[in-house]
Amino acid sequence: MSEKSGSRKRRILKNVLSSVLVLGAVGGGVAYTAVTVDGADRTAPTSAWADPSATATAEDPAAAGLLRGRASTPMSKLLLPVPEGYALGADIEGYGNDDEVPAKQAAALLKQSGKGFYGKKRRAYEKEVDRLGIQGMAMRAYAKEDSTLQAEVLILRMKDKKTVREFFELRKEMSEFLELRKGPKIKEYAKNSACYLGPEPAKPENDDDDVRTPELQDMTCSAYDGEVMVTVRAFGAPPFDQKAVAGLVEKQLRHIESPGEYV
Repeated sequence: MSEKSGSRKRRILKNVLSSVLVLGAVGGGVAYTAVTVDGADRTAPTSAWADPSATATAEDPAAAGLLRGRASTPMSKLLLPVPEGYALGADIEGYGNDDEVPAKQAAALLKQSGKGFYGKKRRAYEKEVDRLGIQGMAMRAYAKEDSTLQAEVLILRMKDKKTVREFFELRKEMSEFLELRKGPKIKEYAKNSACYLGPEPAKPENDDDDVRTPELQDMTCSAYDGEVMVTVRAFGAPPFDQKAVAGLVEKQLRHIESPGEYV
């Protein structure tokens, strides 16, 4: 690839990434948005994940095999099986709590993020999305059994390792540009992962505010391995367990290295 075409591809990718970050078009505003919650209730954990074990029990034969998540397709096998101390979480907006989107639909979702482009720019944008070679998208929600944390993991597979790496670097640049607060580092994967914290919860302005349920805190991590881009978004009531989220990211990356093996 020439320097000129490489620069053009990077510019288009930045447009793709900027649109996705701003508009939150992929995954119903879950994994590819900036780390603020668009229109979501940031006050209390919802009843949907107050009791994560309520939707599946070991006594239910049909559900027993799904307690750790599906592993029936190449994409679902890449998702981290529900680890000890967690259960499947609440449904991800627009999807279930353990879902998959085929390549064509995943690419269409990404193209929707270019709705700010028109005419030739829109056609060029969609053409570049096609060149990303999206192979599919899968997502899974996790909830800690003590109901203190909900995490949503989304993986996006592309055909080109270089493109995945560039996508990660551009997203990291965008997070730095937005001056997002840095989260914990994942030591073993420091070069191919980055975590950022959402806005600090507002402090109570008067005594009446002290009795309110505290605002949720959130953190978003991006990472990659080979052709797979990983986004982990988590939120919970304070004190927010940043290390637990970083631990999930680390386990997810280890699992990608050895798909199909429970960790």
